[in-house]
Amino acid sequence: MDFSFSEEEQLIRETTREFLKRYLEPVADSIDTNEKIPESFLMAAGSHGIISPLIETPYGGARLSFMDAAIISEEIAKVDTSMATSVYYLLNTSWAYILQKYGNKFIKSKILPDIAIGKKFIGIASTEASGGSDVAAIKTSGEIRNGKIIINGEKAYISGGIEAKNNGGGHLTLVKTDKNGGHKGISMVYVPADSPGIEMYKINNMGRMGISTCIIRYNNVEIPEENIIGKVNKGFYYAMDGFNHARILVAAACNGLSDSILERGLNYIKERSAFGKKLEEFQGVSFKFSELKTELEMSKLLTYKAAYLADIDSNDLYIYSAMSKFKAPQIALDIVKNVMMWFGAYSYGREAGLEKSARGIFSYLVGAEGALNIMNLIISKAFMGL
Repeated sequence: MDFSFSEEEQLIRETTREFLKRYLEPVADSIDTNEKIPESFLMAAGSHGIISPLIETPYGGARLSFMDAAIISEEIAKVDTSMATSVYYLLNTSWAYILQKYGNKFIKSKILPDIAIGKKFIGIASTEASGGSDVAAIKTSGEIRNGKIIINGEKAYISGGIEAKNNGGGHLTLVKTDKNGGHKGISMVYVPADSPGIEMYKINNMGRMGISTCIIRYNNVEIPEENIIGKVNKGFYYAMDGFNHARILVAAACNGLSDSILERGLNYIKERSAFGKKLEEFQGVSFKFSELKTELEMSKLLTYKAAYLADIDSNDLYIYSAMSKFKAPQIALDIVKNVMMWFGAYSYGREAGLEKSARGIFSYLVGAEGALNIMNLIISKAFMGL
């Protein structure tokens, strides 16, 4: 059993870090305040092959591994600790992967090259206000008729709606094609966000301000039948496959954020004095640091295992991706909270750059590829045979 990274993986981390230092670090603070990821960064990331690195070379991608993608996710979150760029990246990476895996040649050739170069965004539109994480209970309908699929309904809390509309991208949208079929009556369709009949409303979030969250309404939206991903009524299974892979990148981003914030905390307690001693000399602080550092290392190992299982296409992937998604956001929040406590009142102001991390990490706790209770459900069912 080898816990070391290969030379290629180490090189990807180093080159990604250098790229982000040049292109993301100078604009990172503005992403939260301006509520926008600069297009110049997205295009540069596309040319560097890291905006959607799982796309295969025939479609202009770098065809990297899931371990590579997890490494990139970590490094992005270390720089933009608001988590907005991480959300854009994980969606653009994991759902392009699902489009590539199950889509027909026409739709792949039409969409993937633009995603690979950073020109278009792709996300997932599954959540509905009445169902939340209960994907099987969706009500949005898709009627196949005369070479088209007619979509009616509403999705809620959909990431990247405005971005997709502005850059010609779209979402893999789950619709009921058999109203009596339960989860076996759901199909997945690539729906361009600028399609006629779509109404979009931005939700005002508390964090990760650089990427939009939207309500999307579909009013007799006509989409070509060739935009159906894979087989009709198999969309639920494609979505679950996508979530299993996306959760790895969520966990990796949380670990990257944790790394960055905990390092800031360590530097602070080494420099700051109180009552005639450095903060690091107080066991209440130093012991908490050791606990957080240990938990972070545990989270990293769990996430790397999930990425490894994705690369070997293991049947156990869904368990470990759920485990990594379950632990990493909680550890990240605990790290941000404690470092803010070490910083004191200064951390509550925006100048410290910590409060945006606290706001951003909550999106991974309450949702984003499945809420924590859903991860608990997946893990318990796997081991209890429920």
